[in-house]
Amino acid sequence: MSSIKIECVLPENCRCGESPVWEAATNSLLFVDIPARKVGRWDSLSKRVQYVTVDAPVSSVAIRKSGGYVATIGTKFCALNWDNHSTAILATVDTDKKNNRFNDGKVDPAGRYFAGTMAEETAPAVLERHQGALYSLFPNHHVEKYFDQVDISNGLDWSLDHKIFYYIDSLSYSVDAFDYDLQTGKIANRRSVYKLEKEEQIPDGMCIDVEGKLWVACYNGGRVIRLDPETGKRLQTVKLPVENTTSCCFGGKDYSEMFVTTAQDGLTSECVMKQPEAGGIFKITGLGVKGIPPYPYAG
Repeated sequence: MSSIKIECVLPENCRCGESPVWEAATNSLLFVDIPARKVGRWDSLSKRVQYVTVDAPVSSVAIRKSGGYVATIGTKFCALNWDNHSTAILATVDTDKKNNRFNDGKVDPAGRYFAGTMAEETAPAVLERHQGALYSLFPNHHVEKYFDQVDISNGLDWSLDHKIFYYIDSLSYSVDAFDYDLQTGKIANRRSVYKLEKEEQIPDGMCIDVEGKLWVACYNGGRVIRLDPETGKRLQTVKLPVENTTSCCFGGKDYSEMFVTTAQDGLTSECVMKQPEAGGIFKITGLGVKGIPPYPYAG
């Protein structure tokens, strides 16, 4: 077993860092700071970070096949041009819910951009319940709505054979699975594959490794956990020096490094003094397993 090393590679103190995505073409990590309305790109070689500021809370970002990025901004799926810092609306959801915003999102193996919504929080994880829904933006910019009554739409990923869609609605304290049809993007037959234990707190962002195991960032739990979705067993716990771990992805030149985003919002000033790296981005090496590259949005 190689020894696990955890380091804060970007001590940024994001209010709520989220949606880490490795961009191999630029050796960079993309991420967002939701309430700060910023998309960040951290260059792993120069160690410099650049930001694009947008006009509403930005909750996820993804690579776009035709160039540039896509992002979920407010209740809109948008194209993001990094060079001139401009955004263009591709589609809008939840138009009847003025208090809603998107939360986590990720592109599926066919190039559709899945993302879900939630009511705006009054404090972390405190919000009007059942206001959200799960959507996907198809490459032709058509939007499909899958289901509503969601509390906090969160982590999502697909099995290696593309037959299962994994999904987290945070306040259900569960990682769920659906049958998934790659051709149509349809999902069916929802079931729970893992229920979080009390000390694991709130399930947030998620990613999959090359062995088909899931990694879940535990908000308020200061850890990422590795799960076997087939047995429902937790295989590993990696604790971080900050409480609010929000999401995770694999990256680095061979996808053997894990990047974890964290949040500072909701911590008392006393807590912040105890965990000065809260809101930073962490790199975990020595896990002994690799991840897979992110899929680009095909539209």
